[in-house]
Amino acid sequence: MSFNPRPQVEVLRFGGDGYCCVVDDILQFPDHWVRYAVERRAEFVPVASGYPGISLATDPVGAHAMREFFAFHMRRFFDARRVVQMLCRYSMVTLAPDELRPAQWICHQDPPSGDPGLTRQASVLYLFHDDTLGGTSFYEATRSFAETAQLFADVDAMTAAQFTEHYGIRPSYLCDSNAYFRRTTTVKARWNRAIFYSGALLHSGQIAAPERLNSDPATGRLTVNFFFTCRRNLPGV
Repeated sequence: MSFNPRPQVEVLRFGGDGYCCVVDDILQFPDHWVRYAVERRAEFVPVASGYPGISLATDPVGAHAMREFFAFHMRRFFDARRVVQMLCRYSMVTLAPDELRPAQWICHQDPPSGDPGLTRQASVLYLFHDDTLGGTSFYEATRSFAETAQLFADVDAMTAAQFTEHYGIRPSYLCDSNAYFRRTTTVKARWNRAIFYSGALLHSGQIAAPERLNSDPATGRLTVNFFFTCRRNLPGV
């Protein structure tokens, strides 16, 4: 479950001050990670949060290896002095557009820690060969802070029909700019590629061909999602 000890990190900048780090060939043996998921395909379960699909707990050895990889190679690219918590899971987008809830029709941020002394970073590791299943896109809000905050509140307060009538957004995966969000970049999926980014960035899976989705980890959109909670860097350091 080991990682590349000499990764090449590409910093991709976009929008006002957004950026993410792209690491290709991140795993030394990516097929081992896929095999773990395939052997446990019956253990995938729906995700309780807003993720539009199913998930599986990762091998603890692989999770520990990623924590070490982030601390040694990636932490310096973020306001992240020390990792205090990490969550990870295999994930597969599986829902058809007409099965999505309004919150899944738009981009999102990862929940903040609630502690001003902590920051949140995230990573998506792509473990599928069919790049038409989609990578990850990043967005910026085009409306005022108050308008955008109201939209995010309404995705949970309104029914799907009410949300469509009020905002003109219909059931679908967000794949391009709309009246409320501007797509700033799309990172294409690639076998054994991982991206790292601040959880505060607006982002969404680039699911342009939902008809190709399936629930088989051998052929579907298998990813591993990691979430890091870190102490902020010391002032002046």
